[in-house]
Amino acid sequence: MTNMKKVLGAGLAIATMFGFAACGSSTNAGSSSKSNPVKLTVWSASEDQKAGGWIQTMEKAFQKDHPEVTFKNSVVAPPDAATTVKQDAKAAADVYLFPNDQIGELVKAGAIGELSDDAVKQVKEQNEDALIKSVTAQDGKMYGVPYTSNTWFMYYNKSKFSKDDVKSLDKMLEKGKVAFDIGGGWYLAGFYLDGNLKFFGDSGMDAKAGIKLGDKAAAVTKYITKFIQNKNFVMDGNGAGLAGIKDGTVDAYFSGSWDEADVKKALGDNYAAAALPKFTTEAGELQMKSFVGSKAVAYNPNSKAPEMAAKFAAFLGSKESQKKAYELQSVIPSDKSLADVVKDDAGATAQMETIAKTSVVQPNIPEMSAYWDPSKNFGSALANKEINESNAAAKTADFQKSFDEALKK
Repeated sequence: MTNMKKVLGAGLAIATMFGFAACGSSTNAGSSSKSNPVKLTVWSASEDQKAGGWIQTMEKAFQKDHPEVTFKNSVVAPPDAATTVKQDAKAAADVYLFPNDQIGELVKAGAIGELSDDAVKQVKEQNEDALIKSVTAQDGKMYGVPYTSNTWFMYYNKSKFSKDDVKSLDKMLEKGKVAFDIGGGWYLAGFYLDGNLKFFGDSGMDAKAGIKLGDKAAAVTKYITKFIQNKNFVMDGNGAGLAGIKDGTVDAYFSGSWDEADVKKALGDNYAAAALPKFTTEAGELQMKSFVGSKAVAYNPNSKAPEMAAKFAAFLGSKESQKKAYELQSVIPSDKSLADVVKDDAGATAQMETIAKTSVVQPNIPEMSAYWDPSKNFGSALANKEINESNAAAKTADFQKSFDEALKK
């Protein structure tokens, strides 16, 4: 645990990162004194809590400087955090992990602590702009410390494609089989996010600005129809891309870090990963981009020991903790200063490059729900070849109308 004592020695400074001026209470100050026992409940996924795993390792490290603290770990996976917390915020965990798109719900429930100016500074120093935005709520305030990102990039067989080939989707289609999930809105957006799909104004928080397709969107739709018709295109979905990588019928596909171990095993020495390619439409060259979000550490302002909860939450989101999560469980860190640590990991490097260069933060405001059903329906129509070159412009106009109608509901 290199420099761990230095990190722990900075405990008081870290505590202020969740400063309690923000939550307006100092009534529990005594609870963080070493003379008083403190018990913190921590929620995370089961794999994080296994013996010798990330959470237990960091809890033991924290206790070296805070022997008065004991921990109780319970399995509440990040995707389930908001639902579980909202059932009773006062009885919920003191510290928990959550995906950033739950921020709105958690803030509304009064179950997540706002970061102080020092905490904001920490998050800005650790993360790329997209991840900073991912933990910024509609009120403009920041909640939680990111510890890993959530996005997708490209895996490929390097015996089929060179590093130059994978910069261009069109070049790849000349040389090998490329799988892509057209039917899902999360991946489909990748073709439109380079200036042709804008969410909620420049800030991504202006609900009244709506969801707007750009003037090249019809050309993008037309490109996708041709992409689907290409003999080297393979329809992904329900694991088809990964299955193709395993049996050799697919040479490249788009997914995230969760598939890395399987892809490495399947491709062996031919394993490679990269940030997203460009593609050329009749309206010009565009960059494929992916949505990006984060998983973050939060403290509960309703905790009986909020200062200590905040201190541990900050510690769990620290650079040293992220490094340990990567070493123990291959959790790719969000801290950009750890890029050197993962430089020999192609998937981790591809993810970091994607976040830095070819990503758009996924809005976390409630109105984002208006995107998913229309995009799923449009993607299904593309996948079923109900949309073609001749009707692409009209269908794209209908796509825009579907967003407008969904936002009125």
